Order: sequence, then C-alpha cells, then structure tokens
Amino acid sequence: MNINLAGKKAIISGSTTGIGYAIAKGLAEAGATVLINGRSAKGVEEAVARLHDEVVKAEVTGFAADLSKSAEASRLMEYWPEADILVNNIGIFEPRPFFEIDDEEWEQYFQVNVMTAVRLTRYYAAGMVERGWGRVLFNGSSTGGFFSGEMVHYGATKAAILGLSRGVAESTAGSGVTANTFLPGPTRTEKVEEHFKSAAAELGQTFEEIEKDLFEKSLPSSLVKRFVSGKEVANLVVFLASEQAAAITGTAMRVDGGIVRSIL
Repeated sequence: MNINLAGKKAIISGSTTGIGYAIAKGLAEAGATVLINGRSAKGVEEAVARLHDEVVKAEVTGFAADLSKSAEASRLMEYWPEADILVNNIGIFEPRPFFEIDDEEWEQYFQVNVMTAVRLTRYYAAGMVERGWGRVLFNGSSTGGFFSGEMVHYGATKAAILGLSRGVAESTAGSGVTANTFLPGPTRTEKVEEHFKSAAAELGQTFEEIEKDLFEKSLPSSLVKRFVSGKEVANLVVFLASEQAAAITGTAMRVDGGIVRSIL
C-alpha cells in the first residue's frame, strides 16, 4: 500500500514530543505539509529542526500557542486558515486519586483535552466540508491510566472525545470528510520512558526489566507484553488520514497491544 499525502496540509496539536511528534513525522514521510504545535516556542523550534533532520525534504512549520485558550486557537486559525488533516492530539494527564481532584483541575482537563479539540474541529472541519475532503482524528485512550482509578479526570475527558468524534462524523456525513478516534494503549513516549528509567535506576534495574515486570504483574492483559511505540500509533493515524481509509468514519480504532479484552 502506497500512502501519498502530497499536497495535503496537516495540523497536529501537541506535537513537539511523544505520540504527537511521531504522528507529525509519519505524515511528513507520507508527503503532507505538517504544522507542529506546542506551548513553548523553544520546544516548537527544536521539534521542527528535528523533523527536518529526520525526514529529508520535509515540509514542516511550527506554531507556538496554548490551544486550550480560545484567543490562542484563533491566532492559529489566522496563521493557517485551512487544513486537510487535523489531528487533535493535545492532552494532559497525571495520576491523582479521585477525591483529591478539585473543580479547578477538572476544568483545566476539560479545557485542554476536550475544548481544544472542539474549537479546532469546529473551524477546520467546516472548511474541509466546503472543499469536499478532509480527515479529523482524535487521540482517545484504551485505558484511563496504568492502574484502576488513578486518573479519573483524564479518563472522563477521553470518554468525551469518543462522543465528540462520533458526533463530528455524523455532522459531516456524505461530505468526503471522515472523523475517527485512535486509541493508544500504554505508549513509550519520552515522558513515560523518563519516569520508568528513573524508577529502574532507583531499583538497580534496567528499563527492560521494569517493563517486563509491569506487563507481567500490573498489565497482564496486554498481548504484546510491552509498551507500544509512538511510531506504531502514528502508523494507524497516517492510514486513517489517507485516501485508502475513505470508508472508515465514525469509529474508534485501538493500537494498544491487545490490552483491552474485547474484540469489538
């Protein structure tokens, strides 16, 4: 299968590192012109330079903004008024017991994880419908954290994303625009790797030993028995953004190593 996204413009929110960066790289490798976004100007500049180094002839630009703020999202829309592919990837998470999460933190999670996607999709998908082609993708999650009940606020926002994605798909029916959610499982991002390498060092173990123990004891339902890589998540997203995936819309697709014990 040859996926060719030449001539397509893609925005990936929250894409200076981790899954977002892997998606930006994958789309650039397929020929798309990509916009990398993050809150830090320095982080955006570094990610753009890194992508130029890793992908020969990549067409990439960067835009530093906190897209959870309406005014900042409007600046992006003025800078890039059109997009063919929108990947709503931005999200925050932190393990915290439910009874310690106050209203302010709940509000923050919904503004970043949900309302950012609402604002960007409402604007960019309208243009896609007018032009008769587009791909809107949302980063959901196969799990609400590594352990039961550790990130209820995060899990609730990801459940909201599922409803949003399906609603957008129904709102763009018959237009040539598709909307889908991709559901990563535990993924070896820079943040995850740093955390577990630090834990491994304290225990006098390697990352691989910690990983093996984690998936044997705490996450035994995983069928691959390891973290998913960012590239593996990106591979699914690039496919869903392609012409080959034109008949896939209104659904959620997992790339979680089989951690959820369900076929459907």
